[in-house]
Amino acid sequence: MLYFFFGYVLGDLRVRANMSPFKRKRAGQDSVDFKPKKGKLVPDEGKGLEEVGREKEHEITVPAPISQGKWTNKERVLIFSSRGINFRTRHLMQDLRTMMPHAKADTKMDRKDKLFVINEVCEIKNCNKCLYFEAKKKQDLYMWISNSPHGPSAKFLVQNIHTLAELKLTGNCLKGSRPLLSFDPKFDKEPHYALLKELFIQTFSTPRYHPKSQPFVDHVFTFTIADNRIWFRNYQIIEEDGSLVEIGPRFVLNLMKIFQGSFGGPTLYENPDFRSPNMHRREMRLAAAAKVREKQMVKEMQKGKKTSAKEDLESDVTADVFLTPAEERPADIQTEAPELKVVKKKQKAFKRQRMQMARR
Repeated sequence: MLYFFFGYVLGDLRVRANMSPFKRKRAGQDSVDFKPKKGKLVPDEGKGLEEVGREKEHEITVPAPISQGKWTNKERVLIFSSRGINFRTRHLMQDLRTMMPHAKADTKMDRKDKLFVINEVCEIKNCNKCLYFEAKKKQDLYMWISNSPHGPSAKFLVQNIHTLAELKLTGNCLKGSRPLLSFDPKFDKEPHYALLKELFIQTFSTPRYHPKSQPFVDHVFTFTIADNRIWFRNYQIIEEDGSLVEIGPRFVLNLMKIFQGSFGGPTLYENPDFRSPNMHRREMRLAAAAKVREKQMVKEMQKGKKTSAKEDLESDVTADVFLTPAEERPADIQTEAPELKVVKKKQKAFKRQRMQMARR
């Protein structure tokens, strides 16, 4: 499938290369005349009039180009975010605006406002598509892609973000050039992926003859489905044989829901494999706690084995051979307190009396 797209790119590049008047108009050097032109023949001094007349019979007329260079596709995309985003999200939005010359920017929206207010913002900015990045808990990033104001719209969880400045890849492309969109064959097999494909085509493709775009196709946007997620990559076409070099940025979209309206409405599709980031973090904490408990149990078992082995070594098996068993005595259980014994003390005479009795 990629080779088919590459053939289209190469054909488009060859057509663009021959359109030198169009390039001069884009550069501001010359104007373009879209009427058919005829080549003029100037007679040489050595040629006669008869030879010049024969050459005029074989004069070649240059036809006008098929397209008149009119900007008919008026797609405009509004790219902005809510408050509370981090630096990586801000750089990602800037990279998307750089790659999409038909994009517009706006100030950050307050998180207290309702999402349907974005439709009014798109109407004010004269945009019919919107990419809205919503940040939650300063660590989770959600992306809304919507066809304003009638819908449909889709909500994604954005993961594994890498920007142009962060990747430091060797690829590079002309700023404002039109991209080529490459989709995975799985997009045509399921209806919700087919709907997303149409949304991506209308949003990320640069309109032809856009005032801020360049008449070249030198990079490819790829949308690949793997692990129930959509992987976005941006590659540069460097050779005619179709060799690619990644430019960036790159990110992964995890589909949550598809709505019939713009930023709301009836739910057309809900991803059954989606897990919220809160649930994922909870499972990670429980897994870590279970791992710690398992380590503690292993330590206690090892400690019990060591103590039992030590007791076996200290005890002598032959020590009980010469011991005589004691007489068995019945174990009497006293339920009442024993009686007190009264001891009568003998009256002892004093010392003087004892001496008198001894004299007698």
